[in-house]
Amino acid sequence: MADAAQRLQGLFAQLLGAPPPVRIRAWDGSQAGPPGAPTLVVRNRRALRRLLWKPGELGLARAWVAGDLDIEGDLYTTLDLLAGDIWERGEDARTLTQALRDPEVRSAVRGLVRLAGTPLPPAPPPEEARSARRHLHTKRSDRRAISHHYDVGNDFYEIVLGPSMVYSCAYWDSPDSTDGTLEQAQHDKLELVCRKLGLRAGQRLLDVGCGWGSMAIHAAREHGVSVVGVTLSQEQAAYARKRVAEEGLTDRIEIRVQDYRDVRDGPYDAISSIGMAEHVGADRYLEYADGLYDLLKPGGRLLNHQIARRPQRDETTYEVDAFIDSYVFPGGELQPVGVTVTQLERAGFEVRDVESIREHYALTLRRWVTRLEADWERAVQLSGPGRARVWRLYMAACAVAFERNRIGVNQVLAVRPPESGESGMPLRARTWN
Repeated sequence: MADAAQRLQGLFAQLLGAPPPVRIRAWDGSQAGPPGAPTLVVRNRRALRRLLWKPGELGLARAWVAGDLDIEGDLYTTLDLLAGDIWERGEDARTLTQALRDPEVRSAVRGLVRLAGTPLPPAPPPEEARSARRHLHTKRSDRRAISHHYDVGNDFYEIVLGPSMVYSCAYWDSPDSTDGTLEQAQHDKLELVCRKLGLRAGQRLLDVGCGWGSMAIHAAREHGVSVVGVTLSQEQAAYARKRVAEEGLTDRIEIRVQDYRDVRDGPYDAISSIGMAEHVGADRYLEYADGLYDLLKPGGRLLNHQIARRPQRDETTYEVDAFIDSYVFPGGELQPVGVTVTQLERAGFEVRDVESIREHYALTLRRWVTRLEADWERAVQLSGPGRARVWRLYMAACAVAFERNRIGVNQVLAVRPPESGESGMPLRARTWN
């Protein structure tokens, strides 16, 4: 008798303390759960073995990436429904230990073991990065992490990002995501950064984590500055250099494969760091801030564009997101915006402006997901089905997280003040809006 879905629903209800908010369809064709709700498709027993061996987010991620789990219905709605019950629980071993003291929970786990069949743990999908015990953020480990994330193939990123090739939050005019194009919104973001930095012809700009060269090209072409862009990705650098040559800007833009810690040719008039500081690591952040401070001339400006997490009452309980650490940004760490501001001030910067653009990132991510889904077959051909599934889940889950204020993104404008104390900022600074 086909009843795997009904059994799963009952077992999950015991584990979670409430019925699952989604419908379940199992490998035997059975279905259970709220009619009309999005459906979690459990394609085989291997999905259960993955959850048993890695309870929580990492087990779910492995099953998703391997194709053992799927979702039918609106992906964003499903992720939002699952977030409270599963996604945000992470892999808190203390919570799991406490839960297993409950006889009903132990009974549910035994039921899952029986339903899962062969108890051997399935091998992780090949897309999973090898995890280190502790992220030391050495130059070598950072190069490896950046390569894992960015050296997926420029053709794949063209599908997701579109012609702008900007891999950070765009800047939208309207909360209606159908208003305006992604390319225009990315142009507006780059222009916003340039205006905050007060770029003028003849100045030198350092673009830390320059990606595929979009910021460097915009600043040189539209504001007449000379730019040095640094990245650890060989593929990004090759692509950026080709774009610079096509724009006829090789006399004003230099793209280097270089760690930001190895840049020694300051001082610069301005520094942009857009979506790069998430890779730095909490233990290295003051070193990052000190290094950028030393590279700026007195009166120079820094624009630090960075994703932030919500602060916790007990910061010692913070854990890096298991899915993102294993499949997306190995070694990436988020910190609250207040910590970022404090570290910049400790380095000597005067922080002049902090702007939250959280909603803008949600709109951007939804556009990226739409682009990926629209060219899904080609994306799979370029990156493989597992990698494409990683990106679809990652971007959709992040869109929901930004919308629900679980994470944010901020542009922090800071100045290296001269001895005179003059900031060089206008009295009414927000003229860039």
